[in-house]
Amino acid sequence: MTDPWRVHFFQRHVADDETQSIPALDFLQLLPVKVAAEIQAVLDAVAEAPPPAFSGGGKWEAMHGELAGIYEIRVQGAGMNHRLFCLLQRNSDDLCGPSIVAIRGLTKPKRSAADSRDYARVLGAKVEFLARRTVLKF
Repeated sequence: MTDPWRVHFFQRHVADDETQSIPALDFLQLLPVKVAAEIQAVLDAVAEAPPPAFSGGGKWEAMHGELAGIYEIRVQGAGMNHRLFCLLQRNSDDLCGPSIVAIRGLTKPKRSAADSRDYARVLGAKVEFLARRTVLKF
């Protein structure tokens, strides 16, 4: 059996954001409790599988094109589509082993495309994490 992967939340570095915000947690806190709990359950299931073995079932999907290398948790609730964007870090001694890093979230109306600015923010969070590698310390 394979050990579960660790789950981390990207925390912005003080040099980039003096409040050191945690975009994925900020997103989850704005969601209805039921939706946030479902996203957390999917995140936990992916970590337990771990990611290379997780089948997805439409709730864990790899992004493509410009967003390749980013994965999204997909949940519907409260009449909207909710997405939590994550990175996989397979060889990450600084994160104490293989890890899923939640970097940012997005809510959009059902059957609508996300705004390109939203995806630009997701890419920005990816770039910032990879440069700084800062995560929330519990």
